[in-house]
Amino acid sequence: MLMIILGLVVFFGVHSIRVVAPEWRQVAMLKHGVMRWRLRFGLITLLSTALIIMGYMQMRVDPIILWTPPVWTRHIAGLMMLLSLYFVGSAIIPKTTMKRLMGYPMLIAVKLWAFSHLISNGELVDLIVFGSFLIWSTVMFSISRRRDRKAGVVAGESSVEFDLAAFVFAMVSWFAIVFYLHEIVFGVSALV
Repeated sequence: MLMIILGLVVFFGVHSIRVVAPEWRQVAMLKHGVMRWRLRFGLITLLSTALIIMGYMQMRVDPIILWTPPVWTRHIAGLMMLLSLYFVGSAIIPKTTMKRLMGYPMLIAVKLWAFSHLISNGELVDLIVFGSFLIWSTVMFSISRRRDRKAGVVAGESSVEFDLAAFVFAMVSWFAIVFYLHEIVFGVSALV
């Protein structure tokens, strides 16, 4: 469990810098350069993600079951994951409607991902990992939106072509994850 907690603390710490210490982030980026900042950010993210995954796998060896979710929750989770991947696509593709309307579609994607896994899994490790991601993404979204409104940030333009690209990204990613990647990476089929 220590590995998961350490991974979560590092992951959330690094991903909260933009909101918690934006001035320090700007100074560090100017001092060391944007590319060096992104490289360090990426490496720390990879390390923390590896810690979370390894700790998750370790705790699943001897699981502590809190509840047994009904089978239908897996179907709901599958649909929620498709929507989550649409928000991921909307975050990484420029000029999407979701980016214009919501401002932070990646945080919405994390919320949907975490909630879908919370309702379809019933072990303590699931509650720790997905519950903490749900709380973190909800808080970060709220803080970010409030900060943008206070600063008078105006929504940019969007285009149907970019929305379609986000939809194609979601469909391709969803099929790859459901039929192939989920079982390879986590040892559990998303179809079960």
